This record gives sequence, C-alpha cells and structure tokens, in this order.
Amino acid sequence: MSKNIKLKNQEIEKFHLNGKIALLLQKKLKTQKELSIAYTPGVSVICKKIYENPESVYDLTSKSNSVAIVTDGTAVLGLGNIGPKASIPVMEGKCMLFKSFANIDAWPVILDKVSDNFGKTDPKKFIETVERIATSYGGINLEDIAAPHCFEIEDTLDEILDIPVFHDDQWGTAIITLAACKNYLLITGKNRSDIKVVINGAGAAGIRIADMLKADGIKNITLCDSKGVISKNRNDLNPHKLKHAIETKDLSLKDAIKNADVFIGVSVKDAIDQNMVLSMNEYPAIFAMANPDPEITPELVKECMGNRKYIMATGRSDYPNQINNVLGFPFIFRGALNVRATKITMNMKIKAAEALSKLAQEKNIPDVVKKVYKKDFVFGNDYLIPTPFDPRINEFESKAVALAAIKDGVARKKLTL
Repeated sequence: MSKNIKLKNQEIEKFHLNGKIALLLQKKLKTQKELSIAYTPGVSVICKKIYENPESVYDLTSKSNSVAIVTDGTAVLGLGNIGPKASIPVMEGKCMLFKSFANIDAWPVILDKVSDNFGKTDPKKFIETVERIATSYGGINLEDIAAPHCFEIEDTLDEILDIPVFHDDQWGTAIITLAACKNYLLITGKNRSDIKVVINGAGAAGIRIADMLKADGIKNITLCDSKGVISKNRNDLNPHKLKHAIETKDLSLKDAIKNADVFIGVSVKDAIDQNMVLSMNEYPAIFAMANPDPEITPELVKECMGNRKYIMATGRSDYPNQINNVLGFPFIFRGALNVRATKITMNMKIKAAEALSKLAQEKNIPDVVKKVYKKDFVFGNDYLIPTPFDPRINEFESKAVALAAIKDGVARKKLTL
C-alpha cells in the first residue's frame, strides 16, 4: 500500500486562492466582424432559428455540453450542513473534474434561501428554483443536499425536466461501490448470494448503495445509522430506511459487523475500530469512504490484520482503491450528453458500474496513469477499480452509458462512434 500523501493547509489554501475555475471562450473575438457575428446583429439570426426549432438549441449554444452543479450546502462531504458559501470550493472542484476527465463545461449553481426556519432544505423551493434555471444546461448534477429531502428533489426534477438529473451523492458513490464489490467477489472467489454486507450510514449514499447491491443480487445487507441497525423493531424510520429494514437481534454496528464480508462506510470518522475489523469474516473488504477522514484508516487496518488477506478502500485520492464518485459522474454525464439523453436510468447506472469493473481487469495500463501515480498497476487487492486518470474510462463507461440510454429509449440522437 502506498504512503499517504502529506498535504499542508498552506499548500491547499494557495491552490484554491482566487478560485479554481474560470470562463474559457470557445470562439475568438478579435475583429469588428467577429463582434457582429457573436453579438448584435448576427446573434439575432441564431435566436430566430432556435425559436423556430427549439431542438436546435443543442447545436447552436453551449447547452449540449454544459452541466449545472446545484447545491444548498446542507450535506457537504463529511462536514454536514455548512451552508451555501462554504460549499463553493467543493462545487468548483467538481467543475474541474467534469472538465479534466470528461471535457464537460460545468458551473456551480449555489442556492441560498431554499431552507426552512430550521436550516433544512425546503424541497418545494429547491425544485422550483432548479426548474427555472434548467433551460441553459444539458444536465443537472445535484450535490450535497441532505437526506431525506434529496430523494424527493431528484425524483421530482427527473420527472419534470427533459434533461438528465443525477444526484451524485445518491448514485455516484453507489455506482463505484457496486463496481468495487463486483471485483471483490472476483478476487476472493466469494459468491454474491453468500456474502454479508454491512453499510454504515443511512443517508443518500448508504440507501442507494443498498439499492444497487440488491439490484445486482447481493441480498444479505445490514444498514446502520447513527442509532444502530435499521431493523423492523424500530419505529423511527423514514420510508427510505424502512424498505431496507431487516429482522435481526443485532442492535449496534459492532453487533452487525461480526462475520461480515464487506464493510461499507459512508458515515463519519472513526466509526469502526480494529477489533471490529478483526471480527469480520476471512478475506474481508473494508470500504471506509467517509470524507475527508475515513471510518478507519488504512494504517490501522494493516496493523491489525497483519498477514491476513483483506481489501482496503477509501474515498480519498491519496490512498489506493479510491471508491469515489469521481469515477462516475463525469463519465456518466459524458455518455448521457453524447446522445442527448432525457434522463439517467437505472440501467445506465448499472452499465456504468459494469464498465468500471471490467476496465480494472484490463491489462496494459496506459503510461499516463503510471506517470501520474509513479507505479504500475495489476488487478488485485490494491487495484480493485480504475484510477480517475485512466483515459480508457471514457471508452468504457461513457460508451456503456450512452448505449444503455439508446436501449432504454431516452436518447435524442444516436451514438457517434
């Protein structure tokens, strides 16, 4: 396992100074003629064309390659409800990832005053605001919205808008987690019908991870929240948690993790300890994905496991096996935008996970990846899923998503190969 990259606060602040994104012009503006074409009077010709044929907006404006990253800052990373202003650095970072990895022009749309008097998201206000601004964009990436309101917001916007709506915290992490679980089964030789999975964190990510794993045939799943196991004995569960409630005598995470094959953490720092890891089945997977600090560090897992086989993953980019939505949202939107999809279906999400799983198994890692990480990669315990810098992800994941959109009948155009 590679050493953790040491990051100094001063270095981080310097990198973010004056923000991380800016407008890049696609066309030059150097002459009077170009000014006349770009703005008045020439632009009126384009306005009339779009008025006569609204669908031409995709060809004649930036809509076809633009995504709005929309948040109200109520559930940012593992930091919680830190508000709209403090969420901006995260949204700018996501814009960088969209552009760097999938050449998509994304922009933060930070919503203020869409919360109630208790600081919680008002779904109605949020939905109405996004509906009004959606016309300029080819897709809406919802981000860092607290559960359970995030479910209603995504479902409603997905229904009323004619462009893809994707809540990354729900589905992005879930898609990458499914890809990692697929390869965990392949490496260990375990059967999806036999393994026990424990998920700690029953917010947007945890619930959708459970949904996707069950869709793939992994049924023995225990979901936990801050109060313990989501069991049918509890009377404080919202409908989203209730659908994953199980019959069990286990009360706590410590109880549930015993004899588990896979631990998936989308919760908080230090949620599990070394003794809990040691209580798991042989050859376990520990996916500690809380950001910025995982549920348990790779160093502590390595220390307690010794020579025992295990697979460790986090949500961070400075450890091996980054189970992070950076492997998902840029390429999922790339595939959706390439065929002008009207929505992102469950089949498109599953195909994205399958593509990532298969790509990790491919040999001949590109030199650019080796150069970034200063090492080679071989499919196995320390290389469970691809790295974000692998240029083949577009070929695998984006294409898989686009083809699934066509098959599902939500694509406006055919895929250009």
